[in-house]
Amino acid sequence: MENQKILAAFSYLSIFFAPFIIPLIVYFVTKDSDVKRHSIRALVSHLIPFVFGILFFIVFVFSTFSLDPTSSNKTMMIIWFTSFAIYALVSLGIVIWNIIQAVRVIR
Repeated sequence: MENQKILAAFSYLSIFFAPFIIPLIVYFVTKDSDVKRHSIRALVSHLIPFVFGILFFIVFVFSTFSLDPTSSNKTMMIIWFTSFAIYALVSLGIVIWNIIQAVRVIR
């Protein structure tokens, strides 16, 4: 039973070194349904910052290529910094959530 807990926690903590690969490997290698559930949850939580990063990039691209050439640069900078702040907060929240989940699994 101890190996299953370590694999589940390892899936969550892999956000620091191999966020997509480790949960997928754990999911396909293990036969324990509880570990599979944790690996899928870890994979989804690792994908969230990736998706927000893509959205942040899209906001950045569209804010730099504004359709209105008379628009002020202040508006563009506010949009850019706001979207970056949201991305940073979501990413930090996901990292903290993964650490908490790994500790819960080990306990």
